[in-house]
Amino acid sequence: MAQLKINIEKWDTAVDGELTESNMKRKLEKQGYKYIMYIFSPGTDFPDHTHSVSKKDSILTGRFQFGMYDQIVVLEPGDMVEVPKNTVHNAQVVGRENVVFFDATK
Repeated sequence: MAQLKINIEKWDTAVDGELTESNMKRKLEKQGYKYIMYIFSPGTDFPDHTHSVSKKDSILTGRFQFGMYDQIVVLEPGDMVEVPKNTVHNAQVVGRENVVFFDATK
């Protein structure tokens, strides 16, 4: 069986416009998502956990270390990642900047 890979969708200013809160909301809505925006302060840590629904995590500001499928990536502004339901993952704020984060579901 092939190793699953974290697939990061990068912000494309040519398609999506400038990375702003309103443009991020618009993009998620176009993709059929409803969302809640959160602000996580430096040091915020989310140990291994799962969700009962598939979701998309989207970063507006800051840097967010994200682990899934035994891989670790650092998500930066404009990055979006799909998290399948019941998939173990973890995350933490890295650096000294707040992470503005959209937790999106369909």
